Amino acid sequence: MPRYIIALAALGCALPAAAQENSTIVVLGGVLPLPPATPAYGSVTIDRDRLTNSASGRIETILADVAGFQQFRRSDSRSANPSAQGATVRALGGNASSRTLVLLDGIPVADPFFGYIPFNALVPERLSLIRITRGGGVGAFGAGAVAGTIELASATRADLPLLSASAFYGSRDASELSASFSPNLGAGFVSISGRWDRGDGFWTTPENQRVSASVTARYESWSTSVRAAVPLRTDFELQAHATVFRDDRTLRFAGADSRSEGMDASIRLIGRGSWQVDALAYVQARDFGNVVISATNFRKTLDQRKTPSTGIGGKIELRPPVGKAHVLRIGADTRYATGDMYEDPYSTVTGLATAHRHAGGDQTTTGFFIEDDWTLGRLILTGGARADRWSIRNGFNDSTSPAGVLTHIGYVDRKDWRVSFRGGALLRLSEAASVRAAAYTGFRLPTLNELYRGFVVFPITTQANPALKPETLKGFEAGFDVKPAGGVTLSASAFLIHVEKAIANVTVNTTTRRRQNVDAIVAKGIELNASARRGDASLSASYAYTDSKVRAPGQQFDGFRPAQTPAHAASATLAWAPARGPSLSATLRYVGKQYEDDLQTDALPGALTVDGTASLPLGHGASLVGRVENLFDKAVITRNAGGSIDLGTPRTIWVGVQFAR
Repeated sequence: MPRYIIALAALGCALPAAAQENSTIVVLGGVLPLPPATPAYGSVTIDRDRLTNSASGRIETILADVAGFQQFRRSDSRSANPSAQGATVRALGGNASSRTLVLLDGIPVADPFFGYIPFNALVPERLSLIRITRGGGVGAFGAGAVAGTIELASATRADLPLLSASAFYGSRDASELSASFSPNLGAGFVSISGRWDRGDGFWTTPENQRVSASVTARYESWSTSVRAAVPLRTDFELQAHATVFRDDRTLRFAGADSRSEGMDASIRLIGRGSWQVDALAYVQARDFGNVVISATNFRKTLDQRKTPSTGIGGKIELRPPVGKAHVLRIGADTRYATGDMYEDPYSTVTGLATAHRHAGGDQTTTGFFIEDDWTLGRLILTGGARADRWSIRNGFNDSTSPAGVLTHIGYVDRKDWRVSFRGGALLRLSEAASVRAAAYTGFRLPTLNELYRGFVVFPITTQANPALKPETLKGFEAGFDVKPAGGVTLSASAFLIHVEKAIANVTVNTTTRRRQNVDAIVAKGIELNASARRGDASLSASYAYTDSKVRAPGQQFDGFRPAQTPAHAASATLAWAPARGPSLSATLRYVGKQYEDDLQTDALPGALTVDGTASLPLGHGASLVGRVENLFDKAVITRNAGGSIDLGTPRTIWVGVQFAR
């Protein structure tokens, strides 16, 4: 993996030197302009100021500023199992894979095998903004978005100081260090950054349920990144990016260790001439391991030794000159994912392995898209279509006994075409008001994890299902955006979403669940957003109400709310940030009651938490910073399996220094 970093650093050094003949070129490290109808799909943006001023310093809690965003569980990336870090919006949860398509500079971030998001590798300081589109279906950004799209954009040249660094010390002997160096090289720039954090962790197990084997949720993670942007000529820019990361955690019991690691590399060509071009290629190399400890005798029951996976893909998008009234996008993209699972179940009596299991398979999705935005004065119309060829191939499950007897199961290859459409309209009533509406379709393939790998959160085993079918989406939404006064913006959306063949963890008995396609999940609701700024003070707020139901005729859970989905979610941040002098902010978040399981037998109560930050400039680019998570130490229940409970982050205080010049 270091060879990729060295190669990309060399690219960042060599190519700008070749471009010094035209020193007037300014390389921003950005992307093509957004099409004019983008607001028709009701997106919300989180800016860099917010990204660099949060209490946790973690991307997943910042994303929760947009009500309706959730992971499979309420835990963050310090105390959740990495494989549970799926992302979704609009109360379509129920399993740990991402129903929301998460992109970093146009490249899918999700693990090729599991579909989870490696949040520890997504450092907020490396980003310029995040755009969350809670609907929208599939489009020019790729397939897989049945619950919206989260687009993360890397920091541009204008965002990055030459040198920045921070060091924090927190509750329970926690440490966080980060640094970046971003020099100009010729007409381009290169940015090299790293982050490391660790902590002894908090008790996820309530005091009255702890046993001798109980331990705190210790964690340690690191990531390094190199990004370069260089001009090739006046209208073209080449961007290259590599990230290497590793994350180690211990959950609930001594020996219940998890590990995730990976290396991602990409290269992108941006053309801003009369024929605009966005072409990219990427590779992902990931691995995961996990040990399951029995909750009754506290011995190892399963060693998920390794799950190596690879993702390879690319995209090309062309925007031909078709007149000022149109922005036409045509192109193609492809993604290939392959992965293997190696695990050994153990006898808790003898301590010996009872089998050696190996399972895996391949997936491919290749799509062709066309989309046009047509500006007719104050009215902007948009419409697009995709045709995707998908395949699930080479699936297998092998089990070898201690005596060496092999049992092999091979699964039938599958392939098909899927056509998706989306369209919308944006009408600007005035400079201060607009209305919008959109309809869309989409689909998501089951992940290799859902198809071939079961998992255990003792005492419950969730089984894989190699016969799972793709999920399909139909959705409609409408809303408005107004600016009733200077610095004030209000928006509202109403939506109806229908996900057919939704994949859910269906209860078989008290200790077994199985992944199955249910007939549908139907979600309808409203989303409200507001922001206001006056002088040095600002306020942003978000609220989502979702009435989500499972349609499964003949099943006990027919008509129930999907597992892990609250009806209400809200967030608000009040900040005071003068150009000079101290700054303060406070964030309030609420998530409503939700259920652990599909039968609604185990409830997770609603939770209201408050976070805060304070910064005092010291001069010469340095600041003293204080942060507090969960200020009032609210007990947040993240798991409830028949009364066996896990807790989320308690009050956590950080003190440190930041430097940027």
